[in-house]
Amino acid sequence: MRKKLKILAASDLHGDSRATRRLATKAEKENVDVVVLCGDLTGFVQTKDIIKPFKDKNQKVIILPGNWDSFATTDFLASFYGVRNIHGYSAIYDKIGFFGAGGADVGPFTRISERELMNTLSKAHTGLKGIEKKVMLTHMHPAGSKSEFSGIDGSEAIRKAIKKFKPDILLHGHIHEAAGIEELIGNTRVINVGKEGVILEL
Repeated sequence: MRKKLKILAASDLHGDSRATRRLATKAEKENVDVVVLCGDLTGFVQTKDIIKPFKDKNQKVIILPGNWDSFATTDFLASFYGVRNIHGYSAIYDKIGFFGAGGADVGPFTRISERELMNTLSKAHTGLKGIEKKVMLTHMHPAGSKSEFSGIDGSEAIRKAIKKFKPDILLHGHIHEAAGIEELIGNTRVINVGKEGVILEL
């Protein structure tokens, strides 16, 4: 029987390296296989150590840009720390496929149109042929999701991608006050992971 993959997912750290240190310690204590950061790594407080606590503990890390992270900054963080920027790409860990697209349709840095978001998710998904279990990563929330209680509309493209690609799980952030909210859209488990992070197994 296959051992389940344990994931720690968080979002919207906005440069808070104390939160990163807490998450890295949590990942170590819980024996997590992969750490996923769903965007807005930078933005409110600038820090050069936002990914370092995870790397100090030799943890595998996947990132993607939020609307406060430029594409260039996200690429730099990925290159500097040797982690995976999954915006438009995929990664496979223990036969679980991850694919994603960051950014949002509002924000100071990484704006992405609905068409571009769908195209990026489609491109990312092409790397997962033959993979049965899939995790989709975005920064924004899907249209019609519970996170819309914030008054901020979700993405129709993300909703369509759920229907088209049928991921087992969608992990996202963006709406801080909706952190921890979980729901089902079709058969996809949708989780706003938030700054404190969630641990799940697949």
